[in-house]
Amino acid sequence: MGTFRSNMPDLIADGFRTILFGKYDDYPKEYPKIYDILKSKKKEEKDSAVSGFGVMPEKAEGTAITYDDPIQGYDVTYTHTTYGMGFRVTEEMWEDDQYNKIKKLPKGLARSAHHTVEQTCANIFNNGFVTTYNSGGDAKALFATDHPLTGGGTYANEPAVAADLSVSSLRAAIQSMEETQDDRGLILAVKPKILVVPSELQWEADEILNSKLKPYTADNEKNAFGKLGLSYFTWHYLTDSDAWFLLADKDDHELNFFWRRKLDSEHDSDFETGDLKFKATMRFSVKWTDWRGTYGSPGAS
Repeated sequence: MGTFRSNMPDLIADGFRTILFGKYDDYPKEYPKIYDILKSKKKEEKDSAVSGFGVMPEKAEGTAITYDDPIQGYDVTYTHTTYGMGFRVTEEMWEDDQYNKIKKLPKGLARSAHHTVEQTCANIFNNGFVTTYNSGGDAKALFATDHPLTGGGTYANEPAVAADLSVSSLRAAIQSMEETQDDRGLILAVKPKILVVPSELQWEADEILNSKLKPYTADNEKNAFGKLGLSYFTWHYLTDSDAWFLLADKDDHELNFFWRRKLDSEHDSDFETGDLKFKATMRFSVKWTDWRGTYGSPGAS
């Protein structure tokens, strides 16, 4: 398998004004806005958790205090995956290319890697309501109505009834995040930071968050979202046109991306045929350790 002159006759023919290849730009890196970017020197990384204590009970005079024990949390393993691609081109094709497009093909491997990282990261959200896809240590999808608390009970980071992005649904999401509980039922100071939407919802997101007055109403009420410091981010690799997500600051969520090895490229020639061979590989893992600090709705459609 390889690129022969017979596969690319236009590149060795005269007369073409232009040959389109690599003309259009890609979006800059978007996944670092979502994930905490980390490095690893091992085959895998493991996370765990330990709960704190519950609410103190009253102690009557002269009685012994109540003792409590922390609870071991769930284990999560980040297993680094290798991604790679290459191409092979004949010596003659390399020499006879009249438009210098073949010589630009190695950059195409870097572009492929860029999209691979972005799409792999976005798929955590694209499949974030599917339990069988990249489930967490609690065996639940990233977004679920029943994340189990190790101290008893459950908590939801998904609406009980799927809702489209609106003023009321965003209010409910913010309230849910600000009432997030730890594994012993104590409220955590988790504040929403960014509303993440697909390109189809960027207009609604901008109107809801950035209107000076309350959106979608004739009343002159002030837009209360303005005081929260909440911004929105259009993630172009999201595939569901009506799903939307709310995230806390990176310090308050556990969405992690580990680079085991960044993109590495090599090239060589085949002694017998003269063919040129190019390859590029990388290793990384992306996952979530804890659902807290995240909220998502698949949309009502």
